Amino acid sequence: MATKSGKQAHYEKAPVKIKVNGQWHEFEPGRDVEPAMTLSYLLREKLGLTGLKVACDEGACGACTVLMDGKAVLSCMKLAVEAHGHEIMTIEGLADNDPVIRAFAEQCEPGYGTALQCGFCTPGFVMATKALLNENPKPTAGEIKEGLSGNICRCGCYSGIARAVQHACEDTAPGEKK
Repeated sequence: MATKSGKQAHYEKAPVKIKVNGQWHEFEPGRDVEPAMTLSYLLREKLGLTGLKVACDEGACGACTVLMDGKAVLSCMKLAVEAHGHEIMTIEGLADNDPVIRAFAEQCEPGYGTALQCGFCTPGFVMATKALLNENPKPTAGEIKEGLSGNICRCGCYSGIARAVQHACEDTAPGEKK
């Protein structure tokens, strides 16, 4: 008889427990969660967190980006059972006055444009920015470009998005005035 991986063995034996936006959730195998269920499906369809978007469903666009233990992950490429015991944050988990959200919403400088147009990619860019700033609170322009390179904006708002990230850095930098 073939041995089962640790993830598969856990799935069959015990509930999957995931902390989402500060609250623990428990999912029963076979009823609430299946072995092949993606984290994006669980978050959107089981928990109703539709702020995260699923566009390509193959890890190429970044629209489904969420934070897992503070790091950006593509939720369409992560199995729900892999999130067991971890902390997930979606855009719904951010405060309304979060500096990154504020920077994206307010960005409209001449020469840079808006950070959002249709808004479909915005949650993924915001969460990727949060992860970037968690690791590097004062990134250079090149580091911003690299840090957000996994996200696609079909409207082409890249210069506005980069400018919004720079403004978010200014807003979150300790000891600096706005």
